[in-house]
Amino acid sequence: MKKKYITTANEIKFLGLIIDNKLSWKGHIDYITPKLNSACYCMRAVKSIVSQDTLKIIYYLYFHSIMAYGLPFWGSTTERIKDFKLQKEAIRVMMGCKSNQSCRELFTKLRILPLPSQYILSLLMFLNKSKDQFTANSQIYHYATRQQSNFHQPIANRAKYQKGIGYMGVKVFNRLPINIKKEFDNLKKFRQFKELS
Repeated sequence: MKKKYITTANEIKFLGLIIDNKLSWKGHIDYITPKLNSACYCMRAVKSIVSQDTLKIIYYLYFHSIMAYGLPFWGSTTERIKDFKLQKEAIRVMMGCKSNQSCRELFTKLRILPLPSQYILSLLMFLNKSKDQFTANSQIYHYATRQQSNFHQPIANRAKYQKGIGYMGVKVFNRLPINIKKEFDNLKKFRQFKELS
């Protein structure tokens, strides 16, 4: 029999995500940044002949779909600043603003979430879909506390683990106001009711 050698790779493409051996997500950011640049160029090219509503459709089809794909995994990296700058550029193109104008009010007017907010939303959506995979504090501690509605946050010393989807998802959820956490419970009950009926 011939010996089979397993070669190591610095990065690999898996389901459209570029994963490197250090989990830095730099390769993935470098992969999607030119695509986002192309989307900005496309929007700028057609801006004079289409309406703002059409530009918004182009944004969601061509820019947002690339930016949001796999965001819960790579959204915690510091490299995301490149894509956030491109998102602001796309917003300025849509609104016909100068390159140095603040985008805070523009995001609100267009009702588009900035990349950091989109990351938080994607974490909460992930947590809501896979809520049964996490342990609640009420399952561990059998006495009433203020954090009873929170998820149990495991102790982690590794920075890579702390930036992971599960750890960050729990961290974000636990910081939500109590009334929003109750809405998550209502969503779960509603889903269970739909499955039974």
